[in-house]
Amino acid sequence: NLRVSSWARCGWLCQNLPRRPVSRYSLTFILTLLSCSCPALGKKKLYIGALFPMSGGWPGGQACLPAAQMALDLVNNRTDILPDYELELIHYDSMCDPGEATKLLYDLLYTEPIKVVLMPGCSSVSTLVAEAARMWNLIVLSYGSSSPALSNRQRFPTFFRTHPSATLHNPTRVQLFQKWKWTKIATIQQTTEVFTSTLDDLEERVKEAGIEISVRQSFLTDPAVAVKNLKRQDARIIVGLFYETEARKVFCEVIFSFIYLLGFYLMISVSYTSQEFLAQLMSKLGGKNPEETGGFQEAPLAYDAVWALALALNKTVGPLRTKGHRLEDFNYNNRDITAEIYRAMNTSSFEGVSGHVVFDAQGSRMAWTLIEQLQGGSYKKIGYYDSTKGNLSWYGNDKWIGSGPPADQTVVIEEFRYLSQKLFVSVSVFAGLGILLGIVCLTFNIYNSNVRYIQNSQPYLNNMTAVGCMMSLAAFRLWLLGLGFSLAYGSMFTKIWWVHTVFTKKDEKKDKKKHLEPWKLYATVGVLLAFSFLKFTREAPKGDLDVLIQPLLEHCNSEKMNTWLGVVYGYKGLLLLLGIFLAYETKSISTEKINDHRAVGMAIYNVAVLCMITAPVTMILSSQQDASFAFASLAIVFSVYITLVVLFVPKMRRLITRGEWQSDAQETVKTGSSTNNNDEEKSRQLERENKELQKIIQEVRQSHQLVPDLFSSEGQCCQLLSKENRYWLS
Repeated sequence: NLRVSSWARCGWLCQNLPRRPVSRYSLTFILTLLSCSCPALGKKKLYIGALFPMSGGWPGGQACLPAAQMALDLVNNRTDILPDYELELIHYDSMCDPGEATKLLYDLLYTEPIKVVLMPGCSSVSTLVAEAARMWNLIVLSYGSSSPALSNRQRFPTFFRTHPSATLHNPTRVQLFQKWKWTKIATIQQTTEVFTSTLDDLEERVKEAGIEISVRQSFLTDPAVAVKNLKRQDARIIVGLFYETEARKVFCEVIFSFIYLLGFYLMISVSYTSQEFLAQLMSKLGGKNPEETGGFQEAPLAYDAVWALALALNKTVGPLRTKGHRLEDFNYNNRDITAEIYRAMNTSSFEGVSGHVVFDAQGSRMAWTLIEQLQGGSYKKIGYYDSTKGNLSWYGNDKWIGSGPPADQTVVIEEFRYLSQKLFVSVSVFAGLGILLGIVCLTFNIYNSNVRYIQNSQPYLNNMTAVGCMMSLAAFRLWLLGLGFSLAYGSMFTKIWWVHTVFTKKDEKKDKKKHLEPWKLYATVGVLLAFSFLKFTREAPKGDLDVLIQPLLEHCNSEKMNTWLGVVYGYKGLLLLLGIFLAYETKSISTEKINDHRAVGMAIYNVAVLCMITAPVTMILSSQQDASFAFASLAIVFSVYITLVVLFVPKMRRLITRGEWQSDAQETVKTGSSTNNNDEEKSRQLERENKELQKIIQEVRQSHQLVPDLFSSEGQCCQLLSKENRYWLS
């Protein structure tokens, strides 16, 4: 006849009975409870010591603790799993700090009741707990530890984890690198054992796959310097290994996003059970944003960890009973019960909300890796990887900025730079006109080679100058320009050198130099020209998204370019300097054998100045093709024009104004040879006579009182004394 309210249902009563003291229940509640058949009544409790990091580097306990409590509630309400036992969770906040965890572990071990299993999270804490647990014969089951170091069975003999080792993701990373054709990556890690050992394993794997880790950066608390180094090294594909709080710091340092980040998570199968789990977990979290809740991605692992423990304990009940043991008899010195629990854990195999749960020989979870990409502010599944079979399943829905995956390094596009067509045409026109002028000058010089005035200018050397100028204007290769320079400048240099050699000697030596030997002049030009031939060796042509344009200028280069440049600049530079010196020294000398040496000197001045300015400037402007070409070309054009105009135009003007053409010079051709050969001797004879007359004049001045009327002036005296001489020298 007892009315039971709708909230006092047996299911609700059995589920919530252990959570409230009996003294707080009303008489109606107790009577209703007695009428229900609750399996929890009379159960023996087994205690689990757990450490959930609610704060710190990885606050995974925020979602993992509610998930573990959900699993405990379901296990305790099952009549087919541990029907005589009830699991109870005793947990503390480790803050993901090994120091804090040491204190809490001491409290768990030395405070009643005895704990059957320890359940830590966070790799640094799990390392501490798992290494110490062997001393108390305790099984350790972690839900959130990924450090590869924890796979060491000798160091951690009783350790299991539902979270796979971080190295499980490395084969997935390598598969993605190869899929997207990335051969150069960079890494940034928080300086902890879990990330260091993971990165060591990744380095070995990418090396085998032919992938280079170009930059490896690490930080302890502040990632600012590490991120700046990545930017400075032009890192593009970056593998980041750090906890969630440090991840925020890293991305705050990245002002402009240049990292393509991939999420590596365990695969959660889209079955009804997992959907129901996620819905219940969201209800437990009170509507919090999952992305702002620490450990949300690992919550299924904590849920499956409780189920793995419950199933393993349930599996040990029968074997322990046959040996006369019970789970409630466990203490820290009982190795038999620990061994049974270890065997049961080692053979676990069931379908959890995070996928199939099975442990390898090192106690690590074997699982698939889910690959997600951030698209439009939310993560989208783009594939998964089965590490046991090496199989990459791809949905094909990945999206990128641009036409495809980003480049693993700044793409350098080699782009040839070409001369401006307008500039090239303009220079070509000037060069063509210069070549035409050279042809006119050469023709003029050859046609009038028998004219006495032209003969006295050494026409063959002038012909070489004209040919050299035309070669320089037509030069499309460096060697042709060098030959043209040697031919043109060498012939002018030979002239000025001969004038200096002959007419700067003492008078007595000058007298011995009666004849000019042309073959010596030509031999000098030949030596200079031969040196230019010797310096050239075989030419080797050399040409030399995040995208940079690398300008390329196609040019020819020798194997020892610097050596040859030094030799050429040194040799030709000395010739230019010596030419200037000789031109200066001979500027006041007058000779009919080479009657245009002053014009040659002027041409040498201009050529030398232009060359000395052009050579260093073109080296500085070598990367600017238009400026370099324009500067060098105009220097060559001006040098040629000046040389041709200075050497040949005065000769043309003289022959035109005086009418000294070849047709009018037949007499000179017939009789002028012998006269021409004696001109130099007569000139010197007149100089000697002039000196003698000067002495006589001086004597006359001293004695003019004795013969005042006879020598009334210097002019009369000179006229009287030289009346027999046809050549008058003033």
